[in-house]
Formats: sequence, C-alpha cells, structure tokens
Amino acid sequence: MKKLLLLAAILVIAVYVTRHFYPSKPAKKEQQTIDQALSISKNSSDFDSAFSRLLKDYDALRDALVDLDSAGAEKAARSLGKKADNLPVMELKADSTIILTARNFATSISSEMKGFLGDDSIEEKKRSFNMLTDEIYNLIRTVRYGGQVIYHMRCPDAFIDSSEGYWLSESNQLINPYKGSRDITGREKIIHTGELADSLDFTKQQK
Repeated sequence: MKKLLLLAAILVIAVYVTRHFYPSKPAKKEQQTIDQALSISKNSSDFDSAFSRLLKDYDALRDALVDLDSAGAEKAARSLGKKADNLPVMELKADSTIILTARNFATSISSEMKGFLGDDSIEEKKRSFNMLTDEIYNLIRTVRYGGQVIYHMRCPDAFIDSSEGYWLSESNQLINPYKGSRDITGREKIIHTGELADSLDFTKQQK
C-alpha cells in the first residue's frame, strides 16, 4: 500500500515539474492561405498617360472605320503603331511575367498596324481592326488600366462570311465600326447595332 502511495506521489510530482518547467508551446495560428489575392497596385502616371494616348489613337481608328475614312484610318494606325512601340511597360507596378506579357501585346499591336496599312480592301482592314481589338482588350486586362471603364462590344455578323467582330469603346453606346457607311440614309439604324460583350473597370483598384 505504501508503495502504491509513493508511486502515485512520484507521478504527481513528475507531472507538476513537467508542466512547470517545460510548458507546452502555444498552438500555431492558422497560416494564411498563400493563394490569397494580392492587393492591386495602380500603375505609374507615366504609364497611364501613355496608355491613354494609345487608346485615343484606337478611338480615332475605330471612328474612321465608322465613317469609311481611309485616310483618317491610316493616319490613326500609324500613330497607334508608334504609341505601341514606345509604351513604357517598365513603368508597370507588376511582376516580370506581367511586364513581359504586356510587352508582347504591344509588339503584336505594332505589327498589326503595319499589316493594317498594307491591307488593300476595307474588309481586310476591318479584319486587322478586329485582331487589334482583341490584342488591346487583352492588354487592358493584363495591365489593369484604370483610367476609365472600357466597353467590349460585339458585332455578330461583322464580315462577309457572317463571322463576328469586336470593338472597344469608352461609351456603352453602340456605334458599330463594321457597319460604317457614308450613306446618310438609314445610317443611324445601321451603325447602332451589336451588343455589349463585356466591360473592363479597374478604376477602383487599390493604391
């Protein structure tokens, strides 16, 4: 009996010593998931200004196609190609992968404008414009340009083979460059066709 009491006493003392001199480590706080979205950074003012000027040339090209103004379209295409060549992608507040992707899109835009200037027919120029639109749309999403909301419009039968085409606009009003015409009769009904496919709004991104 005495042996049992002595053994119990030893166990109690051992537990006390262990807890007192070797306290257990506090439980680790739950680790934040590494997939948590990073905060969005605004791009530099130099980049945004340069990108805004590029978009203005795009707008001028689009509007020239609406008016079937070949000279105006070619002038805008030349200017747009130069803006793409000189786009300051190193001013982006982003990692190297995004910067490289943006540079590749800018190079593609410049090349597309060279092709546009070499196109003979209005149909070919509109197809080049459609490719340009796709590249600028993806570039906007890559750099998350926050200067204004950009609307992505769709024309379901842009070309003679009835394939679809897209254009970008700073307004949600439909003015379809694939249905451009100099004929005033019925013009409003023709050019105000199409549909809103998407809108890009990075105006509220964090600093």
